Amino acid sequence: MRRTKKAQRAKTVLVAGGAGFLGSHLCEALLRDGWRVICADNFLTGRMENINAIMDKPGFRLIEQDICRPLELGEPVDRIFNLACAASPPRYQADPIHTTRTCVIGTLNLLELAARNDARLLQASTSEVYGDPEQHPQREDYVGHVNCTGPRACYDEGKRTAETLCFDYLRAAKADVRVARIFNTYGPRMDPADGRIVSNLIMQALEKRPLTIFGDGLQTRSFCYVSDLIDGLMRLMDFDPNPGKPINLGNPGEFTIMRLAALVKAMTGTKSEMTFLPLPQDDPRRRQPDISRAKALLGWTPRVPLNEGLARTIGYFASLEGVPIGNQIAGRATRARSTSGGLQNLPV
Repeated sequence: MRRTKKAQRAKTVLVAGGAGFLGSHLCEALLRDGWRVICADNFLTGRMENINAIMDKPGFRLIEQDICRPLELGEPVDRIFNLACAASPPRYQADPIHTTRTCVIGTLNLLELAARNDARLLQASTSEVYGDPEQHPQREDYVGHVNCTGPRACYDEGKRTAETLCFDYLRAAKADVRVARIFNTYGPRMDPADGRIVSNLIMQALEKRPLTIFGDGLQTRSFCYVSDLIDGLMRLMDFDPNPGKPINLGNPGEFTIMRLAALVKAMTGTKSEMTFLPLPQDDPRRRQPDISRAKALLGWTPRVPLNEGLARTIGYFASLEGVPIGNQIAGRATRARSTSGGLQNLPV
């Protein structure tokens, strides 16, 4: 029997936001797996240096465009990853109207593209859909505690609306859609100026500036290393049949910002003091994913220990700054692991 045209051609995947922190790692992983990759990015927060190493790779194509405008690819696609939105509070609050448009109109444009191409789409949602949670740890059936008029609402409610669109398209059988709720992720290629807690603390330590702690530092977060997160996204995209429900992806290890700052201090050897600033409005007090669903359906669990991931991340930022401490990080990580009050026992 003659194969269809779709079966004969190489499989193609679109990564919206492909020049960003997560998107660039995802593009590389997909290329390694033999996919043709179309990277779409408006470079509002994406960076060309993130994809320089793959620009000339066979099967890679870059389109510079905002997904708020419909994409005209000129070729069919089989899969779509939507990672196109600023994810750090300073960045998404800088232009909140555009953030909402990206979440809603941009997602709608990609859903329509998926419907036209009979393509599978994975929506990168966020733990921010839970807001400042009253349930702990957060399970996917928790509906959240979100301030719909606050300064974070452009992102929180934008992502919640994007999920609504995704599941409406799925229920209407218009597109095969999967939704990943991503918790805090860190690693090389984070923008050093994006305002997230990991990049903030590392850059302040390397530059010998005071380490900024918002509130009393007792609020908690859970951090997942980038390679683990990319593995989870790819597993969710590949999974059959469609789960029909959102999936949390994140590291369930919970620790305070003060503990994170202490570990960064130990691993960089900085003498920087900590400085305390008011907690931003609607900043979550606790954040920890319940990943039971990801374990059961995808066989996924994060594997990179915090100390190991931080060592790689500090080394990356040190190389950007030209700080000659890269070779000392591993030794400090080992010492910090044994003296940091149990951090070595975080789930990995």
